[in-house]
Amino acid sequence: MRIKACLKPGQKGTKKWGELYGDRLVSVRYRYDLEKKRRYTTVEFIAEESDWQPGISASATNTSAIKKRDDNDRLGIRVAFYEMTIREQVKEAGGIWRPRQKLWELSYKKIVKLGLEERIIENEND
Repeated sequence: MRIKACLKPGQKGTKKWGELYGDRLVSVRYRYDLEKKRRYTTVEFIAEESDWQPGISASATNTSAIKKRDDNDRLGIRVAFYEMTIREQVKEAGGIWRPRQKLWELSYKKIVKLGLEERIIENEND
């Protein structure tokens, strides 16, 4: 199956879903199955909202320990095997496959340009 479009609320192709889910709509994806000649629409929306308090560690309370991202920082991102379109975009942007970690490495600037920030894998050892 191929993903042709991943749309944010307000873009053409999301009106119907925006009316249904309102502010809870996160994204709409159009997937195509070439063998079955079928189009599938998947919708991501916020199903539940609740208060949350992140765990506070000693390093988080020290503001100098918080690392700011530079555009040239190389970060790992996850791309599923079947997401061929995204994988090709990452390759074209200069991404490097890291088989041991099973992730793609790409500069932060390019990750943002491709809209893949939610796929960043944080390194807990930093």
